[in-house]
Amino acid sequence: MVEEQKFIEALREGTDAAYGRLLDEYQQKVFSTCISFVPNKEDAEDIAQEVFVEIFNSISKFKGNSKLSTWIYRIAVNKSLECIRKKKTRKRFGLMQSLFWNDIPIDRSSYFTEFKHPGILLENKEKTEILFAAINKLPEAQRIVYTLNKIDDLPHQEVAEITQKSISSIESLLFRAKKNLQKRLYDYYKKDSS
Repeated sequence: MVEEQKFIEALREGTDAAYGRLLDEYQQKVFSTCISFVPNKEDAEDIAQEVFVEIFNSISKFKGNSKLSTWIYRIAVNKSLECIRKKKTRKRFGLMQSLFWNDIPIDRSSYFTEFKHPGILLENKEKTEILFAAINKLPEAQRIVYTLNKIDDLPHQEVAEITQKSISSIESLLFRAKKNLQKRLYDYYKKDSS
């Protein structure tokens, strides 16, 4: 804990060594979290950059009520969700434009344009995309908890700290997320086989 406090102080002072260490320790973790929520490499890289800018701008406000890693994960999750919300808003705006002004082109490309998650090695890219499309349709609280626990492989305790929920709440959200995914995937494969 003393070591982490020294590291946080060095970050607050803006030393090059501290920021080098921050990138060494967290760059891949932050990117993996971002790409779990936004499975498009370019978007995930952009979000990860925003996360580090936010850390740089906000480290002076970090109170130390949680571990530094928990705070960083929380920023990564929030920035990822912000990106998803912006994309959905743009899609809705595009749809409204197409309804009222037929000559304006609307981007109908799938949200999942590319999928390369370093933590998941499934032989069939299509199955992976179907799974992530189903995860993306979960209610937000379930999606966050499921992604952090099952995709990013974080323990329940850390997910609880990041989301600021109790462990029993995390377990309940995970249970409901699994049930919802089972139903969605069952319905998908049932429809696909008929």
